Amino acid sequence: MISFPVYQGGSRSLKKRMLFHGSAGRIGTDAGDQMVIEALREVSFSLAAGDRLALLGANGAGKTTLLRAIAGIYEPVQGKVVTRGRISPMFDINLGIDTDLSGFDNIHLRALLLGLTPAEIERRMPEIVEFTELGDYLEMPVRTYSAGMILRLSFAVATCFEPEILLMDEWILAGDAHFMARAETRVRSFVERASVMVLASHNLDLCSRWCTTGIWLDRGSIREMGPINEVVRRYQTFVSKGDAH
Repeated sequence: MISFPVYQGGSRSLKKRMLFHGSAGRIGTDAGDQMVIEALREVSFSLAAGDRLALLGANGAGKTTLLRAIAGIYEPVQGKVVTRGRISPMFDINLGIDTDLSGFDNIHLRALLLGLTPAEIERRMPEIVEFTELGDYLEMPVRTYSAGMILRLSFAVATCFEPEILLMDEWILAGDAHFMARAETRVRSFVERASVMVLASHNLDLCSRWCTTGIWLDRGSIREMGPINEVVRRYQTFVSKGDAH
């Protein structure tokens, strides 16, 4: 179980606390009788090499919380998360970008945050540089870049390694029309190299195309789990009836 304490009054009000965590879970109390939001409860599953899991559900259902629990960002108050292999959370591909540093410096910084060794970074550097298409701009501070150039830089580094356990909060999208075609091919290759992938997304077509298993989360608990097409069909039926919250 993942829960967050609720602090009454001021900016720590119940409403703001729930919005901060993106949680619409159940309200409960902990062992010390402190009010908590139970963002995840009674969630249990296992994945093996080759598995592709989609997390479905309305906003606040617990999808992002579950991804962060797998990544080790949130620690369960009950139960445990056991992982074997390097976890690659792709929650924000711009994480670690320092606009005062050059493009080259940011490649090193971002790659280190992803867990690559200096030797691995040097080995991958030519391919990263080529894919960015930024040329001499890589010598310049990132604050001189356009938003599209920063995205190219971040995307090239974020997809340069061999993922083992790949966690994605929505699909990776990148750049203008010219860049999108190359980016889509690169993302496909990146995902296919992963041993295990967990994708949280509202795009049901994307989930059906890329995943084999689905978990439908509802207020922090598993409502349905099974083959992706069956879970998607049941979730779509539920939403079409106007029952989703």
